[in-house]
Amino acid sequence: MSDPILFDRQQVRRQRDRAARGLAAHDFLLRESADRLADRLRDVTRRFPLALDLGCHGGEMSEVLQGRFGIERIVRCDLSAAMVVLSGTAMGVVADEEMLPFAEARFDLVISNLSLHWVNDLPGALLQIRRLLRPDGLFLAAMLGGETLTELRQSLMEAELAEEGGAGPRVSPFVEVKDAGALLQRAGFALPVADIDRVDVTYGDPMALFHDLRGMGEGNAVMARRRHFSRRATFARALALYQQRFTDADGRLPARFQIVTLTGWGK
Repeated sequence: MSDPILFDRQQVRRQRDRAARGLAAHDFLLRESADRLADRLRDVTRRFPLALDLGCHGGEMSEVLQGRFGIERIVRCDLSAAMVVLSGTAMGVVADEEMLPFAEARFDLVISNLSLHWVNDLPGALLQIRRLLRPDGLFLAAMLGGETLTELRQSLMEAELAEEGGAGPRVSPFVEVKDAGALLQRAGFALPVADIDRVDVTYGDPMALFHDLRGMGEGNAVMARRRHFSRRATFARALALYQQRFTDADGRLPARFQIVTLTGWGK
């Protein structure tokens, strides 16, 4: 029996295509995560002449890596053609992480910044990535984890239950760190490690959070999502709950992004 299809990959592509034009105004999380991934490479003595930036968005990861860590060339790849164009590379590839078009043992480094959490077949994608690595090549990735936006999710769920008598999936079912480590091992990586980091931000206006999510291309792309607009009363109740329960002493609303970082080596 095939695995269930959790995410609408066409919707993921459409959202990234729409976000590309204005991404620079909303890319704070992509840039912060890219900096943290690059920090992981500082203690690695191996050089990485050819790197793959998988799920490159606007090229934030490649900008941090360019000219460092022995990297001579970076191939930028994304599901969205608009993002590949935005990344400003002559070596861009439009491709799905679930069907990678590269030869085996091609890359010294495969790095993915906040993209793989939208993949349906994550075990299959990790297996493909491991096959792309040359012997002793490195895989390094950041994904959104299971504690991401817990305050928002709680507020939306309670509001829908109260106003509509049921709750649909509004936020992606993100990966848990214990599962991520097991998946790395299953895919055949050497020295697999999964750990957790987080980025905490605050907003004066809850709508600003929604604008940032949309502006990053991180809107709801769950296959089972509701296809109609929320009732006005539902959305208003969710915002009210968010503000009533989570506003901090400075009158701002917290939003936590949990980052699961994956590390594995080719054999």
